[in-house]
Amino acid sequence: MTRPRLYSGMQPSADSLQIGNYIGALLQWRDLQEAYEAFFSVVDLHALTQPNDPAELRAKTRRTAAQYIAAGIEPSKSTLYVQSHVAAHAQLQWVLATLTGFGEAGRMTQFKDKSQRYGADATNVGLFTYPVLMAADILLYQTDIVPVGDDQKQHVELTRDLAERFNARYGKAFTVPTPVIQKETARIYDLQNPTAKMSKSAESDAGVLWLLDDPAVSAKKVMRAVTDSEGSVRYDRENKPGVSNLLVIYAALTGRQIPSIEDEYAGRGYGDFKKGLAEVVVGEFGPVRQRALELLDDPAELDRLLAANAAKADEVAEATLADVYDKVGLLRRV
Repeated sequence: MTRPRLYSGMQPSADSLQIGNYIGALLQWRDLQEAYEAFFSVVDLHALTQPNDPAELRAKTRRTAAQYIAAGIEPSKSTLYVQSHVAAHAQLQWVLATLTGFGEAGRMTQFKDKSQRYGADATNVGLFTYPVLMAADILLYQTDIVPVGDDQKQHVELTRDLAERFNARYGKAFTVPTPVIQKETARIYDLQNPTAKMSKSAESDAGVLWLLDDPAVSAKKVMRAVTDSEGSVRYDRENKPGVSNLLVIYAALTGRQIPSIEDEYAGRGYGDFKKGLAEVVVGEFGPVRQRALELLDDPAELDRLLAANAAKADEVAEATLADVYDKVGLLRRV
């Protein structure tokens, strides 16, 4: 029986993924690969919308792929590849771009926010067409579901619109995908500013838990996390954002319910609670970090794995692209 398909990916935009990526994406992907035929990509073409040092981009691409594998995305179960290794992504983007309205693309929230913040002259065309490339990423694989954060839901809705538009105009070529939005409880906030989402672009590194941090550094960041003066370990997102954030992390990494953790630390204060969480974080990240560094110590083998998976992805993508080219009337090369 054929399993339904899944597609998702992340940009190689930092030397290390952070705990929000791990809880909000990688843990979910690890579980979903058991039930779905999964395609996971390191979306390096998307990363070109920001200025990059070429050598650093290549290194970050490998590091991101290594962390996927170390976190449990198994190349033997899932198709894990680098986006630019499959030429059909960029080729399908062009076809979809001809179906996308200028105003439609301009209404994408992320583009509007960045163009308003930095100005039109500092905003490149790649950023404007970013959602069209994302649509190509998804539609190439006849994807049934797309696990994404809430901030990407609008892009998946555009993908659905483009799939339906193409199918209506030229005949069915695409599966119309369904977004699967991560649960709100998976949203992780900055340890030093617990009202802001944890981000690679945070003002201070002290608020970000990186997967590849030395264990002692991770533990120190947890112990120094902002809490409040009340002293009680209980979930109250509005009035106790720091403690609530730590409880969410604890629950996500252990699979426990928050009330169970609150009961365990009732009357014990923040010191014990943070010490317990630091042990959980180090215990979870330690093996992931070790495996990722092992993979990075043998870049030739990592590249071989990525090439083999790119060949699998290419076979599926090229079949979709050939069908699209035929339907729009492009002449086949003989």
